[in-house]
Amino acid sequence: MEKEVVSKNFIEQIIEKDLAEGKYETICTRFPPEPNGYLHIGHAKSILLNYGLSQEYNGKFNLRFDDTNPTKEKIEFVESIQADVKWLGADWEDRLFFASNYFDQMYEAAIKLIKKGKAFVCDLTAEQIREYRGTLTEPGKNSPYRDRSVEENLDLFERMKNGEFEDGTKVLRAKIDMASPNINMRDPVIYRVAHMTHHNTGDKWCIYPMYDFAHPIEDAIEGVTHSICTLEFEDHRPLYDWVVRELEYQYPPKQIEFAKLYLTNVVTGKRYIKRLVEEGIVDGWDDPRLVSIAALRRRGFTPESIKMFVELCGVSKANSSVDYAMLEYCIREDLKLKRSRVMAILDPVKLIIDNYPQGQIEELEAPNNMENETLGTRKVPFGKELYIEREDFMVEPPKKYKRLYPGNEVRLMNAYFVTCVGYDTDEDGNVTAVHCTYDPASKGGNSPDGRKVKGTIHWVSAQDNVQAEVRLYENIIDEEKGVYNEDGSLNLNPNSLTVLKNCYVEKSLKDAKAYDSFQFVRNGFFCVDAKDSKEGALVFNRIVSLKSSFKLPNK
Repeated sequence: MEKEVVSKNFIEQIIEKDLAEGKYETICTRFPPEPNGYLHIGHAKSILLNYGLSQEYNGKFNLRFDDTNPTKEKIEFVESIQADVKWLGADWEDRLFFASNYFDQMYEAAIKLIKKGKAFVCDLTAEQIREYRGTLTEPGKNSPYRDRSVEENLDLFERMKNGEFEDGTKVLRAKIDMASPNINMRDPVIYRVAHMTHHNTGDKWCIYPMYDFAHPIEDAIEGVTHSICTLEFEDHRPLYDWVVRELEYQYPPKQIEFAKLYLTNVVTGKRYIKRLVEEGIVDGWDDPRLVSIAALRRRGFTPESIKMFVELCGVSKANSSVDYAMLEYCIREDLKLKRSRVMAILDPVKLIIDNYPQGQIEELEAPNNMENETLGTRKVPFGKELYIEREDFMVEPPKKYKRLYPGNEVRLMNAYFVTCVGYDTDEDGNVTAVHCTYDPASKGGNSPDGRKVKGTIHWVSAQDNVQAEVRLYENIIDEEKGVYNEDGSLNLNPNSLTVLKNCYVEKSLKDAKAYDSFQFVRNGFFCVDAKDSKEGALVFNRIVSLKSSFKLPNK
C-alpha cells in the first residue's frame, strides 16, 4: 500500500529543515498579544498555528503579553486573552510571560548597544525624526546627535530612566544606516520617555522600549526558536535579526511571516470595536454580532468549529479574504450530529385541539437527533392546547402551501395528525387561535389506514413549557454597502439584532445553562446567552440558521 503523502505548509518545511540541520534540538513557539483589546477570529489563527506547531514537533508553547505600551493596556484585556487562549485549547502550561518582566534586561541590552557604539540618545522631535528619515525613493540623513560619545549617551540614557526629561524630549535610537532601502533600518527609535503608570510594573519606569526592539529580546530570553508573525512584519525582519545579532544571543530566534486571516464584511479593527462599545451600539466586546473570540463563544461557536475554519483557510504567504459563510458552515458541521433537536416557537399562535380530552397531558417520545441515534430520546408533554409558529397557519394559503389552513390535515411532529376546522380572530382580524381535531389512531405521526399528509409542523405545549427570550442576529455591517463609508465611519445594519420576547421552548430546556446549545427545529442552532440568561429567564442567541447556499471551494 502506498503511504498517504501529507503536504506540509511552508512553515513546517522551515522547521523540519532547521531540526534536520541541528539548528535547534527542540522548538518553542509563542503567541504574543498586546493587551489593548479583545482577541478576534484572526488571532485564533495565530494561536492555533503556534500551538499546533509546538504539538506537532513535541515542542513548547508560550503565552506572552507584549505589554510595552501602557497607554492602551488594561488588566481586563489580559484576563480576557487568557480566557480565549485557554478556551481554544492552547495550553501554555506554566509558561505565562509578560514583556514587562524583562524591562531590566531590555534596559541592560540598550546599554550594551550604546557601549558598542550601536545606539545613541537623540533630541530631535518626532516630527523632525520623520523629516530626517527620508522617503521610499530618497535616503534619510543623519541626526545631528548621532555622533555623541558613548559616555554622553550612557549619561543621558540613565537620566532618561531617572525621570529628568519630559515625554517626547529625548529618545534612544539604534545606529544602523540612514541610507538603507528599508526605512525600518534608518536608525529606528528603540526607547522613548513616557511618564505613565504600567499595569504590571507600576511607576518603576518612565522609559519604555519600542515593540521592534522589545519583541526579539523577549523571544530570545524565552528560548523561542520560531517567531511566527503576520505578513506586515516582513519588512521589520531585518531589524529583528539586527537586534538579536548585535545583542549576541547564543540561540537567536528566527522570524517567519504568514498571511493574515481576513473575513469579508466584519469589523476587527480595535478602534472601531471600541467606538461601537463606547457608543452603546453593541453591549460590549463580547456582543454576539462581533467576531472577537469572546463574542463568538457567547454566540455559541465552539473551539472545534473555529479549528475547522482555521484548517480550511490554510497557511500561506499570500493575503486573501474568506467569506463569513465559511465560518458558519464550520459551526453547522460541528453541531449537527452533537446537539439535540428540540421544538421552540418563536412567533406563537395558539392551536386548540377541540376533540382532545380536557385536562389530559401525554408524555410523547421524541428522538433527540434524527441523524445520531446515540443521543437517545426525550419525553415531550402534549395536551389540548399547544403553541405553533404563526407562519404555519394561513387563512388563504398560496399554492403549494403544505401547512395548516382551513380543511387541511398536517402532522404534528412526533405526535398526531390534525385537521384545521376553524380559527378565532381579534377585532382587527388578527388570528388569535387555530382550531383543529386530531386522529387518535395516528399517534407517533403515522395513520393505520396508510393515508399521507404533506406537511409536518412543530409545536410546544401551552400548559407545560419554558418561556424564553430569543435573539436573532444579522451581520452588524450592511453587506451591500461594504464595511466603511468614505469618511471612515462604519456602514451599520439597523436590523443586526431582533429580540423576540415571548417565545416558548420545550420544558426539557428548563435547566439549560450558559453556552448550552441546541438545534431548534426549522429555526437554526441556538445557544444559551452567558451574559443575560438567568435561571427562570432564559435568553437564547441564534448561532446560525440551518441552511446556507455556501459550498466549500474546490482545492
